[in-house]
Amino acid sequence: MGGHVNKPYFGWWGNLKGPTQRGVVTYVLSPFEQRMFAGVLHNAVFNTSRRVLSQVPYMGTAFALGYFIYTSAKSKHAFLSSKAGHAAEGH
Repeated sequence: MGGHVNKPYFGWWGNLKGPTQRGVVTYVLSPFEQRMFAGVLHNAVFNTSRRVLSQVPYMGTAFALGYFIYTSAKSKHAFLSSKAGHAAEGH
């Protein structure tokens, strides 16, 4: 016949398949849940600085272009608002 042997299954260590106990509550915490905030500040500081520094070339280029446009428009406006600017435009 098959591979079934008439012997009780003991299951996990100590589980003798007896009557279940009532009123016993067992909690188990994963090692990852025991220290949820371990290293959070360290990782936050270094992760944030790494990410910000990786964006500096893009932000710096956009800032420089915006600053150039702003200063040139401001000086052009100052020139056009002056007496020499009015004379140059023919007003």
